[in-house]
Amino acid sequence: MTDRSRWLLFMFLGWSLLSTAAAAERVSWEPVGLSGGGGMFAPAISPVDPNLMMLNCDMSAAYISEDGGQHWRMIHHAQLRSDTRCRPAFHPHDADVIYASSGGRLRISRDRGRTFAPIGDLTDSLYGEIAIDPSEPLVMLVGTRNGRCRISRDAGLTWAACAGPEGQVLGFHFDRTSGGRILFAATDKGIWRSDDRGATWAEKTNGLPSTSIQGFAGGSNEAGGRIVLYCTVPSRDEGGAFIGGVFRSIDRGETWQSAMGDGINAGTKQVDQWAYGPIAQYRQVLTTDADPRTIYALNTSTGFHPPHHETVYRSDDAGRTWRATYFQDPRFERYNVAPNYVTVSAGQSLKGGDTPFGAAICNSDPNRLILVWSQSYITHDGGNSWFNGDTYVASGHEAKPGCAWACTGLVVTTTWHYYIDPFEANRHYIAYTDIGMARSLDAGRTWIWWDRNTWAPWRNTCYEIAFDPQIPGKMWGAFSDVHDIPNDNIISERHGHKRPGGVCVSRDFGASWQAEAQGIGPRPVTSIVLDPKSPKGRRTLYTGVFDEGVYKSTDDGRTWTLKKNGLGDPKNMRVSRVLLHADGTLFAMVCAKRPAQGQPLMSEGVGLYRSSDGAETWEKVNASALFLYPKDFCVHPVDSSMILVGTCDANWDDRSGGLYRTDDGGGSWRRIGRQGRQTFGGYFHPRRDGWVYMTLTEGAPGAGLWLSRDDGQTWQAFDELPFSNVQRLTFDPSNDGVMYVTTFGGSVWRGPVAPQ
Repeated sequence: MTDRSRWLLFMFLGWSLLSTAAAAERVSWEPVGLSGGGGMFAPAISPVDPNLMMLNCDMSAAYISEDGGQHWRMIHHAQLRSDTRCRPAFHPHDADVIYASSGGRLRISRDRGRTFAPIGDLTDSLYGEIAIDPSEPLVMLVGTRNGRCRISRDAGLTWAACAGPEGQVLGFHFDRTSGGRILFAATDKGIWRSDDRGATWAEKTNGLPSTSIQGFAGGSNEAGGRIVLYCTVPSRDEGGAFIGGVFRSIDRGETWQSAMGDGINAGTKQVDQWAYGPIAQYRQVLTTDADPRTIYALNTSTGFHPPHHETVYRSDDAGRTWRATYFQDPRFERYNVAPNYVTVSAGQSLKGGDTPFGAAICNSDPNRLILVWSQSYITHDGGNSWFNGDTYVASGHEAKPGCAWACTGLVVTTTWHYYIDPFEANRHYIAYTDIGMARSLDAGRTWIWWDRNTWAPWRNTCYEIAFDPQIPGKMWGAFSDVHDIPNDNIISERHGHKRPGGVCVSRDFGASWQAEAQGIGPRPVTSIVLDPKSPKGRRTLYTGVFDEGVYKSTDDGRTWTLKKNGLGDPKNMRVSRVLLHADGTLFAMVCAKRPAQGQPLMSEGVGLYRSSDGAETWEKVNASALFLYPKDFCVHPVDSSMILVGTCDANWDDRSGGLYRTDDGGGSWRRIGRQGRQTFGGYFHPRRDGWVYMTLTEGAPGAGLWLSRDDGQTWQAFDELPFSNVQRLTFDPSNDGVMYVTTFGGSVWRGPVAPQ
């Protein structure tokens, strides 16, 4: 054993015995980082308590707010998982009761969203909307993914089919002027009415230019005896005339008339190159029982500047006149949307002229709306002003490039690594999907996003960062405009992977990044590591390049040379991770590949490789065990022959996935853990002997983080962690009881190193 190995072993054993007061404190899980960033869908607002609202995200989590959208709480995955295709329903009279879809199955909460339980005999997967009759809450309507409607008359316990409506449900309305007798159902194929409480249905589309319905809303006021129905159909240019858009009915659907009144965009020309299209499409309409005459219509743009921009139109006379209420770009003459880190840093909105992914209105207050894209926007004053539900300026800061932002809890973003600066412990960094990277100057309490003058040329994803061990503030980053490597969107060819990437360097603690590397083609760069024994100013670095292999630089990252002798296979050089051990051994993982969607995974190339000569030659570490779908790996900090590899099932009939371990450098492997089909990785605790962690992602059936204190013989779940799709871990060097968990779609969570 070398002197360096003895020192490393001494340090490892010493840290494993450490027991600090901080480690003994109870640590609660809390989200860390910038909010927003991913896709949000299917929002809803309580009519009883307008401050109570929910939304779903496309990364498995559902969120709830109890202060009108200022702050959010992720609902624990064991209680509710998101359903982006089905809007939840708040009880019309009891704010504690919420119905929601969890992956297509109906669940109910009776404590304002703290806990949810299955309810009823509905076996069809939910789709579109869950609706409760305000006049008779025992009556409910839902849409299903097989294109049907179902009705319950006992608050969701039993369900029956609705004969008539067909297609994907857009919305329902209960006519409050009829004593609960008349019901409406709208799908993408038409609008139906029932006059006998849902027993029979008849189509009601007379006067519509199309039965391809895009949006639907209804409002009825029992006190005023007024009912107005609204819908939208595809817009088209017919001889220079605008046809389609928003329609209304004031006779319960017997006839429909155009509601494209004065002030709404009914143009038929694309006015500039930034337009979404030549004619505005109206995909969502919103109204309330509180005042059916007030309606909002959301449109795609026919040009960048108002009055051609995408906006939220409001009418207070049932569509006879309209006014725009939403001006999201800071360059507009009128700008009434509170800034967020994107608009401030970019100096503009980065949305592309489309309507929101989802929108909702409070049925008891027509002035409260929420719109969701990759950010959320909320108004409490009918569109006079809008604020951000996913971000706000940190206390004491002014909204401008380089300012700090605070987390609202709406953390809908994938994170790959969390870093604590090796020189200044208050400086933290997050490597993100979709928003690139962020840095903190106050140990993760607030976060700074980059801007157009400082961001990397490939700003979608930062996969990894390497720090210079002697020069404070100097670091290299692996950047890409392709995200999700090595997760299933890429492996199964659902997402494109031909976009570029590269290596960048920062000399100011990540505040700005420059692309100086030469010799690497414009490919996604997935990993970067630095040899700390190389000379200052002439560092040796290694980087993984997707579809090409491993590149090496010996001049501080300025020039690079491809090193792939023995690595992968010509059919698969998808390097997803590179790791340099303290003893100088270099590792690289080649991730899974399908030749095309639906085809079996390839066996060529995939696996873990090792180089003992600075990447000149490579050998396969798992030659004795076929891993068709590995995701990540970890090497013991002291002994490079001890390795963990996380693998996934290769197909639905396969059960080979799990966490595998070798203690002899790959001569033999054994599976030490399996809790689901997709194990992301396994990680040794750097200071606690025998502690091994296992992470699961992409549909973990239960907890996504597990701990073994006996080298993998027994496992304990982190049941208190709200998010289940977990990726990697970072241990706080200043607090032995704290770690940071990166996730696939739930940002970063700070929490305890052991289940509590």
